[in-house]
Amino acid sequence: MSDEVFDIVVVGGGVTGAGTALDAASRGLSVALVEQRDYASGTSSRSSKLIHGGLRYLEQLDFGLVREALRERGLIFDRLAPHLVRPVSFLYPLQHRVWERAYVGAGIAMYDGLAALARNPLPTHRHLSRSSALKLAPGLSREGLIGAIRYWDAQVDDARHTLGLARTAAVYGAAMASSARVTGLLREGDRVTGVQALDLESGRTLDIRARQVINATGVWTDEIQEMAGRGTIKVRASKGIHLVIPKDRLHSETGLILRTEKSVLFVIPWGKHWIIGTTDTDWNLDLAHPAASRRDIDYLLSHVNTVLDEPLARDDVEGIYAGLRPLLFGESDATSKLTREHAVSQTVPGLISVAGGKYTTYRVMAEDAVDAAARSLGGRIPQSCTAEIPLVGGDGFRPAWNRRYKTATQWGLTTAQTENLLRRHGANITEVLAMLQERPDLSSTLPGSEDYLAVEVAYAARHEGALHLDDVLTRRTRLSIESWDRGMAATKQVAELMGFELGWDEDTITREIQHYQGRVTAERESQEQPDDQTADAARLGAPDVRMLGRG
Repeated sequence: MSDEVFDIVVVGGGVTGAGTALDAASRGLSVALVEQRDYASGTSSRSSKLIHGGLRYLEQLDFGLVREALRERGLIFDRLAPHLVRPVSFLYPLQHRVWERAYVGAGIAMYDGLAALARNPLPTHRHLSRSSALKLAPGLSREGLIGAIRYWDAQVDDARHTLGLARTAAVYGAAMASSARVTGLLREGDRVTGVQALDLESGRTLDIRARQVINATGVWTDEIQEMAGRGTIKVRASKGIHLVIPKDRLHSETGLILRTEKSVLFVIPWGKHWIIGTTDTDWNLDLAHPAASRRDIDYLLSHVNTVLDEPLARDDVEGIYAGLRPLLFGESDATSKLTREHAVSQTVPGLISVAGGKYTTYRVMAEDAVDAAARSLGGRIPQSCTAEIPLVGGDGFRPAWNRRYKTATQWGLTTAQTENLLRRHGANITEVLAMLQERPDLSSTLPGSEDYLAVEVAYAARHEGALHLDDVLTRRTRLSIESWDRGMAATKQVAELMGFELGWDEDTITREIQHYQGRVTAERESQEQPDDQTADAARLGAPDVRMLGRG
């Protein structure tokens, strides 16, 4: 990267940054992306994992955002990432006669109407009687329930989707680097001409030059703007936590959506689990590792228990994760009221910042950011074509899915294992399975999980940019939140498999395992603390593996 001058350098490897790199590269521009940790290591792996328009934004009369998000939902579901996105239904329990069904029903009907205008392929909503609702969701409390409305949205594995964007950008020529923290901006007079980045793996400092720099760092937006001495966009971090519980703790064939005094709460199907979230509270502590406190956990449990026949307890929670939404500053003090619209602004000559928005609208944010940069690049820059570009694994997914039974037989896998591989890797399953020809022993499952195969670890290290144990256990797989021990049983085998691919010695393997164990211990301790301040202090007991020894 330090040997050439790029058209664009993107700072930030979340969904917006990776989407921006893909947008620019697919227009024929030369692009470099630097990310201080791992792709999707921040907000983009800690969302509610929904591709949706957002019913609550419709209630706030933000029709433009909802319409835009529903259009993008259809694109992602049908064309861009069919292997990573699937339909998911939600039940809205009704507890007030007449007015609630009319009010909520009208809102969901409008939601479906906007989706139809965007040519969305998902089923439309249905009104249900009390008995029909209980047939679908027998785990609901009968007390006060008078009926329900069922509607459909879409779900995504957010970390793997962001990784797919990064890999697709690389296919189109973008130079991508994780573990590269921007420490300063290069200047010529008042103009930004690139970034200075610290390679956290080697300790080297690199000067990466560009005609335009795009700041797509989410909750770190202000920090990059401060390096330029000026901030045109102001971002406020809002913490949202999610609980993961086993599927058998809640008897339902559909997800749930509930109203709270501040916002909405989802109970979302997630494989053999449920995800419950989210909170929406101001956060001004550590941005890299937001911590869930006991208060956050109790808040979610108390609200979901208001509609359940058998209440959930702390002992039912197998996984917890916390993330930060980058919200644009508004006039209200309540973060749940701040806008989810995005903003693109030229901070200083040569530096453009993009922030805000929703996960679902990443592609629009990326297009707007590159459009802004193109105005300063000169020449005839083609328009965005990302609405037509499937992510790696997306093109050919449906034929691969139709062959899943033959694939399972050919490789000695179960149908369920083959389907899991297809839903994570899409048509790239052939690339994953080809590694079994080298090492047939990699067809075994990882300790503590029936859902992940050892070959996926080797593939993550060889093809998916995984550099540390945490990258695999937290983002390439989801063992950190999908197992009672947070993935601890798998640490030794995963570290050894990564070590084989990346050339680790025994000391490095031991250090990686010890770091992950320290992270899990710190997270568990933080989740027992009463408030944000004490939870943050406990979580910081385990530093980021990429920052060890580098401050």
